[in-house]
Amino acid sequence: MIDKFSSIRTGSLSLIFAILLFTACQTKTPDGSGKGKPNILFLLADDLGYGELGSYGQEVIETPVLDRLATQGMRFTDFYAGNAVCSPSRAVLMTGKSSTRNTIRGNTGSFNDDRWLRVALTKDEITLGEMLQTAGYQTGFVGKWHLDDPNDLSTWAYKRGFDFAVQEQWSSRFGGLNFPVNKEGKMWYMNGLADSLFYENGKWSCMDEYRTKIAIDYLDTIRTNQPFFLFMSYRAPHAHERKIYDEELYADQGWPEKERIHAAKITLLDREIGKLLKKLEDMGKLDNTLIIFSSDNGPHGERTHNHEFFNSNGDLKGFKRDLYEGGIRVPLIVYWKGKIEAGVVSNRIAGFQDIMPTLAEVAGMPTPDQSDGISILPLLTGKPQNTHGSLSWEFQLDGWWQKLPEGGFRQSARIGNWKGVRYGVSSEIELYDLGNDISEEENIANKHPEIVEKMNQLFTKESHTPTDGFPYGGVVQDYLARDKHQK
Repeated sequence: MIDKFSSIRTGSLSLIFAILLFTACQTKTPDGSGKGKPNILFLLADDLGYGELGSYGQEVIETPVLDRLATQGMRFTDFYAGNAVCSPSRAVLMTGKSSTRNTIRGNTGSFNDDRWLRVALTKDEITLGEMLQTAGYQTGFVGKWHLDDPNDLSTWAYKRGFDFAVQEQWSSRFGGLNFPVNKEGKMWYMNGLADSLFYENGKWSCMDEYRTKIAIDYLDTIRTNQPFFLFMSYRAPHAHERKIYDEELYADQGWPEKERIHAAKITLLDREIGKLLKKLEDMGKLDNTLIIFSSDNGPHGERTHNHEFFNSNGDLKGFKRDLYEGGIRVPLIVYWKGKIEAGVVSNRIAGFQDIMPTLAEVAGMPTPDQSDGISILPLLTGKPQNTHGSLSWEFQLDGWWQKLPEGGFRQSARIGNWKGVRYGVSSEIELYDLGNDISEEENIANKHPEIVEKMNQLFTKESHTPTDGFPYGGVVQDYLARDKHQK
């Protein structure tokens, strides 16, 4: 029983949003294919730092629901997001392909002589939704997608494996689809001054609260004889959340207003998750639901919020957009009653690419060939677990509003406790021993040239594959040729 679970929003760098509802026809699945399989609820926070939950060391921001979930399930200490910002990180999660092999390696890609555009997953990349549909699951998606071309509806969530999808939408910066104002229908074409809101009963409210309402309504429509996969892509504590539904939360703390609102977003997100879990309990489905919670990247430091005010990254170096630990190491909490031993803390190294093979094994189907992840289901259920030889990341920071040396190209890799970092394809590789230096303070590259060379091989050959729209690719001569052409 979980009366234990007690009982926000969106935004994006002054870009235009639309909140659109698509309820697609239910995809047909093989008769009986879902029988006996667990439900799956994936909960994703936006820009939540490694140290922003009580179960991960947070001392003042209250997160009782997630902390209790951690004590009842498994908590990971060495789990990694797909990348250091939203779109490329979510692409890893949705496809099981690591960031060095993924189609999307930044929030925008460069096409047609420096025209920066949103990059969509390709049609031949299987998504979590598509995979689980074939295993007999009803699939729902609510929240931030950001893996599409705004002008191509076939790239939106409801066409990429989700029977039911409610997604916010970036509009195109260069024309294309226009979304009408529709306040009466509670869906509004929003700009940077009023994003993250929905209109109901004569007032504006926050989007994460709205998302939870949509999800609860969706759960009332599912077929009881078929398992469901619900992906809840929340927006707290993203910097551009402007409205929260409890404006007085933490008002007695004396914190700067920006910091108070930041803390409130996290606690209110925790409450929304509590509402969802209570709904599952009331439906009698909680005991047969695998619940996974994580964040898309490290903590942000945007709109005057100071990520160090609440020690949001714990002892980790860096934050959002960094490939140091603070930018990519994130919380992972997994709960499954009767399957996962309560209170286990794992230091197993794993990442977003491992979610696809894990859910494939849970659903009793083969992992799509595209994935380079490893199922962690054996670990979750107390069985022997395979390990990664290495994990690698690459990230192109260039985008619509900035042009940086070498494309702002960043790379990092982890081999055991060794962590390599390179900011710029012509820069020296930094090396850290995470076993003794979790904060990445002492660069010991000059002491271990053989490990540095292993990192270099990962960065330039073994891990990296080229992809359209992200031209730097870790190869110095490619960058230099591009730079010469641009000049």
